Amino acid sequence: MLGFLSAPKCCRYVEGFFELRAQTSRRITESCLSEERIRRFISENTEVVVGRSLTPEIKLRLFTPNCRFWRERPELWPFTDPYWAIYWPGGQALSRYILDNPDVCRGRTVLDLGSGCGASSIAAKLCCAAHVVANDIDPVAAVVTKLNCELNNVEPPVCVTDNMIGSDPTDFDLILLGDMFYDEALTDSLHRWLDRCIKTHGTKVLIGDPGRAQFEGHVIRKLLHHLAQFELPESVREENYGLISSNVWSYHCKL
Repeated sequence: MLGFLSAPKCCRYVEGFFELRAQTSRRITESCLSEERIRRFISENTEVVVGRSLTPEIKLRLFTPNCRFWRERPELWPFTDPYWAIYWPGGQALSRYILDNPDVCRGRTVLDLGSGCGASSIAAKLCCAAHVVANDIDPVAAVVTKLNCELNNVEPPVCVTDNMIGSDPTDFDLILLGDMFYDEALTDSLHRWLDRCIKTHGTKVLIGDPGRAQFEGHVIRKLLHHLAQFELPESVREENYGLISSNVWSYHCKL
């Protein structure tokens, strides 16, 4: 899958890879496979990564140069695009912030939107959140999140694969978003929805982002309060266009 990329440039070209995957019809739908078969496939084709991120205390199954599909032809990957297979820098900063400030999650009901590998959900669990929902529209991400929870000896969150953007999140005290502002249309939708969540329910919102253009140039940026900046490890910098840091923001809409 990532065989045509050099390892340090994986994330730089990941969007091009995903476009290529979208063109192929050779795909096994997740619904045709049992969760146990998906777990076994993911376990065989990912590597447990420890200590090469902002959260060395969290173990995650990810793609690395040691994995078959790092170098395999993209059309052989049997599922939808594996965004969960990379620990993106916004999610790293968000998870680090949670672990450094456990009271943010302690006793709260938490929604991890676009949860991917589940790192922020795991961080919330480690910080004694009362209830955590991991929401990702990719069913494989839900399986991976459960695997990663097992690695970290925490109970898995409730995994929801419906698109929750636009829903009425009456049950959540806190919404977490890591690396979600990568597309202008999606950023517009998130802006409208998060405004409504805060105004209607008083929901707290935390955002992790390394400074993507779609985020920095959007009007939502003016509504954010900066909470923390984290210097990225060298390996993460190499995999992300040379980005050197990632930030955490809280969202305050205009009431």
